[in-house]
Amino acid sequence: MKYIRTLTVLTDAEIRQNEIPLFRGAVIHSLGEHPNVYFHNHLDDEKFRYAYPLIQYKRLGGKAAIVCVEEGADVIGQFLSELNGMLRIGEREITCDISRVAPVKVLMQTWKTTFNYHINRWLPLNSKNYQIYKMADNDREKRKLLENILKANLLSMLKGLGIHLEDELLLMITQLSEHYIIYNKGIALMAFNADFCCNLSIPNNVGIGKNASIGCGTIHRVRLQNKENKTSISE
Repeated sequence: MKYIRTLTVLTDAEIRQNEIPLFRGAVIHSLGEHPNVYFHNHLDDEKFRYAYPLIQYKRLGGKAAIVCVEEGADVIGQFLSELNGMLRIGEREITCDISRVAPVKVLMQTWKTTFNYHINRWLPLNSKNYQIYKMADNDREKRKLLENILKANLLSMLKGLGIHLEDELLLMITQLSEHYIIYNKGIALMAFNADFCCNLSIPNNVGIGKNASIGCGTIHRVRLQNKENKTSISE
């Protein structure tokens, strides 16, 4: 078992969903010539840090936000100290003040009960599993494939955070949106929103899967009003 630290930096700057990469660029630019690698995941001009992103740029409640995980929370002070209240988002300059900084610790482990989550702008399909998805005979097969990918995304996050589960990770997608298209660097990507339950405790607003660092695959906990709506998961 391991406690995972997150620190969410909420701003008062309104941005659109497609401006998250521009917000990321503005934050990095504000840090000068030598920002910490966690802000951009570039080791040099040609090499990348292929690991779970510890600083993630988000749009939460319509406002620009940064979610820092573990060591990411230790270096975010570099941005907070450099912020002068203004950021350039593409062609426009915006006022950007910090409205709240929220530190949280979550014990990430499997439990005998399940928790309910929503994942937004999730990008599960690469070129290989896209073909498998398109060839699936029915919606049930497609959903099972997506459940397996979701499980793999969560396990990849756990591995990146140095967490080894003693028990099996169990999950089930309980509601799935129709796919929709989002664009990143001019490339069309098939995205989904989904509700799922699993036996893993997950920090709010962390991202998984492709483009997790720029607002995709963001997870938040859903608390059901009716306890009878809980879904059991069998192995």
